[in-house]
Amino acid sequence: MTKARVVQTTPFEVAVEAGKDYWWCSCGESKTQPFCDGSHKGSEFTPLQYNATESGTVYFCGCKQTRKGALCDGSHKIANLKS
Repeated sequence: MTKARVVQTTPFEVAVEAGKDYWWCSCGESKTQPFCDGSHKGSEFTPLQYNATESGTVYFCGCKQTRKGALCDGSHKIANLKS
């Protein structure tokens, strides 16, 4: 399996709107981080859907190593990552 490109070693802080879907880039190649712009096409990566159940601030993974869907799980603190 190919590893995703580390975009940054901190999460992306994003204000989300309840009921809206957000498509998180899992490959690290999107120019519209942390969201998908289709750059994954032709690779083994696919974007992950995040549905905001309430409005507020969430933290999307920036290192692309999360094991918690699209949201940051602290993986950037565990691994020796370089963006």
